[in-house]
Amino acid sequence: MTRPALNPCHLLNHLHAILDSDPYIDELGFIHPSQFAALNEELHSSSEPASLLSAETRSNPVRDTSSHTFFWHNEHKLGISTLFLVPLYNAAKDAFMDAYKRYSMLRGSQVKKDEKLDDNSLNSSASLMDIVETQVMKHSRALVLLSCDFGTAWNSRKLIVSKKLVFSVLMDELRLSALVLSCSPKSERAWSHRRWVIKMMAGNCSNLQEIVERESELVKTLAESSKMNYRAWNHRCWLVSYMSDSQVLLELQCSRDWAEVHVADNSCFHYRARLLLQMIENLRRNNKRGGLSGAEFHQVWEEELDWVGMLIRRYVGREALWLHRRFLSLVWLKHLASDDQSISCHYCCRSSEICDISTFVKVELMLFSSCTIIPDNEFGDYQAQATYSAAYIMWLAKQMPMSFGVELQKSPQYEMLKPLISDIGKSCLWDSMAGSW
Repeated sequence: MTRPALNPCHLLNHLHAILDSDPYIDELGFIHPSQFAALNEELHSSSEPASLLSAETRSNPVRDTSSHTFFWHNEHKLGISTLFLVPLYNAAKDAFMDAYKRYSMLRGSQVKKDEKLDDNSLNSSASLMDIVETQVMKHSRALVLLSCDFGTAWNSRKLIVSKKLVFSVLMDELRLSALVLSCSPKSERAWSHRRWVIKMMAGNCSNLQEIVERESELVKTLAESSKMNYRAWNHRCWLVSYMSDSQVLLELQCSRDWAEVHVADNSCFHYRARLLLQMIENLRRNNKRGGLSGAEFHQVWEEELDWVGMLIRRYVGREALWLHRRFLSLVWLKHLASDDQSISCHYCCRSSEICDISTFVKVELMLFSSCTIIPDNEFGDYQAQATYSAAYIMWLAKQMPMSFGVELQKSPQYEMLKPLISDIGKSCLWDSMAGSW
């Protein structure tokens, strides 16, 4: 394909015009030129007459005289031709660096001369600074869309936004970073920028809980389209500290369905662990003034333990489930066990049988026994299941050598454990553990 002659600055101005005309663009994509015709055909074949479409939703491709399409804008969606990304990026970078250089120089000179200027000169200097700041914000917007991890562009926006901290401007920053994430869902710079914006909002925002809820939904949406997106899940874990007690409980309930169909993805289970830890923190902080009670938390923990046990039996050989089981057992050891004097005596419901060590041990040994049955078939998942269960039991025995270790020796599952440990090359671990019981 012969590339037509073009002016990169002209392309950049077209991009600015599109972004200014539609501040609610929520999806960005880079499109091969051959796809533009298909997109337009799909639009024209729509049952809705073109004459009824509003100016905002009507397809608006930008073309040159050679009929090459550069941009496609329709229904708050923006497509940019991959054929011209390099010249467009270079133009955006040059324009931004020029504007940022002028901003840095003006900012430095303004600090030095503020004490010597009269009122008219101060007003003139402030007006010039506003113009330059507008240029920096405009060109940095285009640059982060084209190069999502361009740190200087993100930082320049923080510098300018932090001078005023206007709520509407902060919301614009959330919209911009969401647009970047629609195309680059694993951009660490974009996620970091969102966290900075929320921190700026936290002190003076009446609807912070609503914003946090929308953030959590954004992560859920991006997690569906971008598998193993650890940056997104890390952002969601960070949000937990800004959630109310009711939001934490609701998130725990709502994330269950997602986890059930993504049992190999440890990210969601790590998020659920973060929610449970936040419940414990809230329980300590709010015990004297309402909130989640110890009995309610204990019930939540039991339901989580039963649910994970069900998933372990249903989805054979999934290590993420066993790791989450370890976390739940650690919560029991630190906060719920009947011989623990730290938290359980003050906050936990004492009537539950599973607070008793012998009952807990029996439940875990029954799970281990059910997971060591290896059918005579070619699937390796059952062998993996037995290995994970053996490693889990050995881990528990190490955490509770004087209680769990003794009970384990008395149980019929003890004889099953040693061959499994030997099969994974951990005989030395077995010898050291057995010697401490």
